[in-house]
Amino acid sequence: MDSKQARLRRAKKTRAKISDLNMPRLCVNKTSKHIYVQLISADGASVLASSSTVQADVKSQVKYTGNKEAAIVVGKSIAEKAKSAGVTKVAFDRSGFKYHGRVQVLADAARENGLEF
Repeated sequence: MDSKQARLRRAKKTRAKISDLNMPRLCVNKTSKHIYVQLISADGASVLASSSTVQADVKSQVKYTGNKEAAIVVGKSIAEKAKSAGVTKVAFDRSGFKYHGRVQVLADAARENGLEF
């Protein structure tokens, strides 16, 4: 089993538990150059808010888009967008990525700006 298959297996397991909670989920995806976050509704039918390092407002605030500083900016941005959408409690879906590095920093920044996991 290669690393991508192992990550997808972990993601499947996590999403099964999150679906039982019946609450919006904060879904994270990362590449070596960018980090993406979506706030998905409880039924999974629509995206309530999204933020990433590809967006111009986020990209202008950071020097490089693939590091922890960029993840902090994305975390703050998604927390503000979630509040404006009326969402404060979410389930954190790390998509099988380890809770370490950029994923952890993004989660901490979102928590500090008002989201509850």
